Amino acid sequence: MHADFDTADLWRLAAIPLLPLLAFFVQALFGRFGPRKGDWIPTLAMFVAAVLALYEGGKALAAGDPAFQVLSEKYGFVFDWIPGTTGVTGAIGILYDPLSAVMTAAVAVISFLIHLFSIGYMQGDRRYASYFAHLSLFSFGMLGLVLSDNFLSFFICWEVMGFCSYLLIGHFGEKPSAAAASKKAFLTTRLGDVALFLGIAILWTKFRTFEFVGLYEAVQVHVAAEGWTADLVLAGLLLFGGAVGKSAQFPLHVWLPDAMEGPTPVSAMIHAATMVAAGVYLTGRSLPFLSPEVRLTVAVVGSFTAIFAASIGICQTDIKKVLAYSTISQLGFMIAAIGAGGIAAGLFHMVTHAAFKACLFLGSGSVIHAVHGQEMPEMGGLRKKMPITYATMLVSTLAIAGVPLFSGFYSKDAILASSLAYGMEPGAGWIHRLPAIFLFVAAGMTAFYMFRLVLLTFHGSFRGEYLRYEHAHESPPVMTIPLIVLGALAVFGGSVWILNADFLGHHPWFLTAVGPGLAGFVEPAGEAKAIHDEAHGLAMKLSVGIASLGILLAFAFYQWKTFSAEAWARRWGAVHRWVKNKYYVDEFYEATVVRITTGASLAMRAFDNGIVDGLVNLCGWIGRLLAAVAGAWDRIVVDGLVNLLGHVTQGFGAFARLFQTGRIQQYVAFAIAGAVLVAAVALMA
Repeated sequence: MHADFDTADLWRLAAIPLLPLLAFFVQALFGRFGPRKGDWIPTLAMFVAAVLALYEGGKALAAGDPAFQVLSEKYGFVFDWIPGTTGVTGAIGILYDPLSAVMTAAVAVISFLIHLFSIGYMQGDRRYASYFAHLSLFSFGMLGLVLSDNFLSFFICWEVMGFCSYLLIGHFGEKPSAAAASKKAFLTTRLGDVALFLGIAILWTKFRTFEFVGLYEAVQVHVAAEGWTADLVLAGLLLFGGAVGKSAQFPLHVWLPDAMEGPTPVSAMIHAATMVAAGVYLTGRSLPFLSPEVRLTVAVVGSFTAIFAASIGICQTDIKKVLAYSTISQLGFMIAAIGAGGIAAGLFHMVTHAAFKACLFLGSGSVIHAVHGQEMPEMGGLRKKMPITYATMLVSTLAIAGVPLFSGFYSKDAILASSLAYGMEPGAGWIHRLPAIFLFVAAGMTAFYMFRLVLLTFHGSFRGEYLRYEHAHESPPVMTIPLIVLGALAVFGGSVWILNADFLGHHPWFLTAVGPGLAGFVEPAGEAKAIHDEAHGLAMKLSVGIASLGILLAFAFYQWKTFSAEAWARRWGAVHRWVKNKYYVDEFYEATVVRITTGASLAMRAFDNGIVDGLVNLCGWIGRLLAAVAGAWDRIVVDGLVNLLGHVTQGFGAFARLFQTGRIQQYVAFAIAGAVLVAAVALMA
């Protein structure tokens, strides 16, 4: 354990995930019987967890190098994961370093604000009590994942989140679309989960440990001695496969837009600081396991996802769908940055994004709560009716667009600089330059579609039903206070990057404390540093220019009406249809994966009914036939002989009864006749 931390810190850190877990059990068992259906129980638990996370994070920030690991047997947290199997022994421990310190604080604070917002948003819901129970368990899963010091407890918490996402997305289960969305999310992310599990299995098979620290050191020694062997490359790809599923990267992105069927606070929870961020966190935590080839794959997949989802977001009209594709795109930025070597930039963007995206989702929920609709073409002019919601969503939009002095500018600028430097490294080929191209274009698209959202929703005049506009009003304080806090983070969150560059930017985040020699993953040196510095200056100029162009075009189309969006949509008819219909990826999966799976299921059912059941039925028919023959033999032959014997016996008995009259005279006559007959026979002989 680090010298600046003691046992009390351990118990405070352990309490951060355990408080929402305890709140889940209390809420699930007794919440519906308590005042306000128990909503205060998980909300209070998350408040305390957030306070503890901020306290420990502040202490870590003051320490400068807070990394410590609690694996010690002296706490008694050691047990056999698989009883009777030697070597599969591990501790339930905590790995607390700059990465987990920042993530724990971000997750706990945003989860508390979402709990608080839900009190106002979910009022009157018939599953109100169970909603808060599931939300609390979801928070436990993410907090436990962030603080895990080994892959096994990490994977358990990973699966807890997957289960909770199924429950929360399908909260309105009476709606067929919500039920379908929850199943889609659960099954799609399972593909990534299987890949992650196999990657973990490969690492354990090779190094006989699940602990991150032990794995970092073992991989470093192995690579130094033998290089990146095929099994390590495969393990890295499989670990990234887990991130692709959870963080909705192409081609497993299709579940995230459908997850909008859940309540809006759930969308904020899933899309901001919890579930989707878990994949990015996994990629950052797994960086020492990723070979150069795997890192290139990560960078290309992430950057392609960024531009792919951003293009779809331009054409969506549902306010939550725009934010959903925005989330997919921003996750692509984070993943691409880590692949390109900018781990600090990618993970810092994950933290800033958690704040402004949560604000945007909760703000959209405030709008939906006011106008009872989600279609932006049917909104407009709401800034006068909802000034707080408008202001907070505006500053969050400025942050996500990368406008200077807002939080997203610092993290996005660092990502773009990392992608540029990645393509400028000696020996870099054309494919190493693709991430920078994709990300810069996606940055311009982000500025355009986010200001399109703000202008269509809040500016101009209301285009829907007049009564809906008349009844629209600002949300209650229980909903606006979280918006104000998150909006403030969108404005001032970037100052963390400036004031604490040693903690977050240029010094190795978690790697200095967990393995010597791994600092090179974060800290550029020599020629690499010169390239990065050059790229940083160029990236800042380009990102500001591209963001300005995107904002300008949004105003030209939707505020000043210089251009007609409808006319341009008609002009680009076929392209617009493809983009609006999300490139028909869902239809492709429906026509291939779903139909093949369904067809295979029908074929197996036919085989089961026709062949397997047919053979069973044939055996049954043969059995019945044999039984019928045996029954006939028994009935006709065996029973016939028995019955014949009975009839003969009965006949003899009837004949004998003719002579059993009970008359003495008759018996004497029979005796005399018998004697005469015997005498006659004797004389004849």
